[in-house]
Amino acid sequence: MRERSTAPLKESILRKEIKAAPPSAGGDALLRAFEEFKAANDARLDAIERKRSDVLLEEKVDRLDRALTEQKSLIERAALNGRRVGLGADPVQSEHKSAWSAYVRRGDVSALTQFEAKALSVGSDPDGGYVAPPELDRMIETRLKQVSPMRGIATVRTTGSNVFKKPISITAAGTGWVAETGARTQTSTPTLSLLEFPTAELYANLAATQALLDDSFVNLEDWIAGEVEEAFAGQERAAFVSGDGSSKPTGFLHYDLVTEGSYVWGKIGYVATGADGGFGTTPVDKLIDLVYTPKPQFRQNARFVMNRKTLSAVRKLKDVSGAYIWEPSADTGGSSLLGYPITEIEDMPDIATDAAAIAFGDFARGYLIVDRAGVRVLRDPYSAKPYVLFYVTKRVGGGVQNFDAIKALKFGAS
Repeated sequence: MRERSTAPLKESILRKEIKAAPPSAGGDALLRAFEEFKAANDARLDAIERKRSDVLLEEKVDRLDRALTEQKSLIERAALNGRRVGLGADPVQSEHKSAWSAYVRRGDVSALTQFEAKALSVGSDPDGGYVAPPELDRMIETRLKQVSPMRGIATVRTTGSNVFKKPISITAAGTGWVAETGARTQTSTPTLSLLEFPTAELYANLAATQALLDDSFVNLEDWIAGEVEEAFAGQERAAFVSGDGSSKPTGFLHYDLVTEGSYVWGKIGYVATGADGGFGTTPVDKLIDLVYTPKPQFRQNARFVMNRKTLSAVRKLKDVSGAYIWEPSADTGGSSLLGYPITEIEDMPDIATDAAAIAFGDFARGYLIVDRAGVRVLRDPYSAKPYVLFYVTKRVGGGVQNFDAIKALKFGAS
């Protein structure tokens, strides 16, 4: 193979500092950043192949990788802001909201107690807080969906009890064709399993000044929803991935991982890369193997899940024809790998020995998030004077509902 000089390309790359374009630049800036990244990475790979490793090129690729990530995030945030609901624009003028507002602002429980007695509420407890109006519940759920990646790809159900039970068929019922008047032979009975998803209490302790509470222009539901948004989202992200199920949801990576050849219901099947802590010698082949591990019905709406460090490594991979297998989307700021969308979840493990750093599958069919209806708020004006504390709780559960739908790539020898 004839060597080609990369000096002009290196010189142009080293002279240009690529920075993330403003959101107004949109998808064109993302595509330009990706082209710069590909050029720099190609030069880096060419230098490695010729045993002329260049530190400046390595730094440039890393810098372009960060710029590409930043530009992608800008587009995603711009798209998100376009979808964001005006949470405080349409307040519900109800007796419940009025009574609850009096409790939150002034600590007056009389109207709220009367309302709940009239409504035959069974959830009232001065020691555990009072149930907030449904509007606050909806606000928190809307905000969590915007900032919690798993809520955007999993199935979310609301329940009125502390445990959500779902019967599921592990083996299909027997079927067959028959004429209109023909005899129906007895078919096999499906094997059923009852999955239980208990909800656990998620809490946040908020502090407010009395001046804030006295300000009639402040929408308290919006304020509380905004304050608990990041606190709840951070806890949920970790639990939906690796939670142990003890007073928290069960993460999809907490279940036993088994080689796909030994897969049984109740476990997560995996494909091994063949190398401890790395992709091995045929990384693209292993990713293709992972894609074809789920059954066809689970590939139609499948996606990859990984954290940004793993995504940074995946961006540098090329197939046998030299084409990059990672592609950006100019429209949404998202990206695809081998034609499937990618969801970044920071709580996915980094690439390390035996780590399941990449997951693939139909998460809407594979993972279930359960929200217990009703957010509770306990007002505490005494513990942190001059501030008023609000102890906000909601109950959330989660777990795998279909083990055929989610598979993992394990960075191990076997």
